[in-house]
Amino acid sequence: METGKKDIKSYTLQELSEELLTMGEKKFRAAQIFDWLHKSQVTDFSRMTNLPETLRKRLAEVYTLVVLREVKRLSSAQDETVKFLFALPDDKVIESVFMKYKHGNSVCISSQAGCRMGCRFCASTLGGLERNLLPSEMLEQIYRIQELTGERVSNVVVMGTGEPMDNYGNLVRFLRLITDAKGQGMSIRNITVSTCGLVEPMRRFAEEGLPVTLALSLHAPNDEARRRLMPVANRYSLEEVIAACDNYFEKTGRRITYEYSLVAGENDTGADADELGKLLYKKNCHVNLIPVNPIKERDYRQSSFKNVLNFRKTLEKYNINVTIRRELGADIGAACGQLRKSHLDSDFPAKNSCGTGCEQY
Repeated sequence: METGKKDIKSYTLQELSEELLTMGEKKFRAAQIFDWLHKSQVTDFSRMTNLPETLRKRLAEVYTLVVLREVKRLSSAQDETVKFLFALPDDKVIESVFMKYKHGNSVCISSQAGCRMGCRFCASTLGGLERNLLPSEMLEQIYRIQELTGERVSNVVVMGTGEPMDNYGNLVRFLRLITDAKGQGMSIRNITVSTCGLVEPMRRFAEEGLPVTLALSLHAPNDEARRRLMPVANRYSLEEVIAACDNYFEKTGRRITYEYSLVAGENDTGADADELGKLLYKKNCHVNLIPVNPIKERDYRQSSFKNVLNFRKTLEKYNINVTIRRELGADIGAACGQLRKSHLDSDFPAKNSCGTGCEQY
């Protein structure tokens, strides 16, 4: 970001109105600028043609207009999934995934450059956390993908690189901006936010009046197994995490989604399935079973399809709603962190050039 300049795309309409008033401008100018930023999604102040030229020049002097730069694009030959590697204004890189469904187009966005959660089977966390993304940088992933594909995005999953609840303030501001009726006006019910289980932010989030679908990365039916896979489990017990999910359902009325990556020999046995069934029995929830994506830095293996089917069958005996997710874009490494990691490991400079996108069976 340009030194000393303000990030105008991260301002709410109310904040923008206050800014314009302090500049001696009419309040209605804020609505015009907000429209240019979030509906027209312009990349330069000079294109805000219904503003006086003097105001456009002043905006360029005081504010920066965050725009992501496409570094690389991978298009799946198997389906219409497209994975993008974007450069941020400081040249750090993030990835986003565009997925086409019958019910509409979805984008999986990142919330951080890197991640510090350390989940053992995830490529996103291997290089650690570089920094949080600004609300504007989260919005930009959607805006640039709409521009580059020529497609309207109707669903967003904050499931890419990073832990959204570890970037709490920027996440909430992003959600308020993307759902603002004077901007993109996306339905809050078309947004999913994932978390590995940061209990205090989860409880705070339940009070925000933003009833998104909350997806918990569960991945184990007990504390011992969860600690082997997810360092966050050393801080929060499964009992605390599930209680936070129950609280979210009580406050928002939104059914919790439990993400469960199946790792051969780690969490995919019949006993694991039975224990998970007992844990979630009679809860208003949905379980997504995800065969883990192997990464070269770890020796974890995918569960056999037979084990996956048996796992689902056991959960269904407990009357739990279950789906098995098939990766979209498997041929382009569309799972979270894979493209970014391969880019950072290469000698290819960024200046010269998910959560996992899936479909349910």
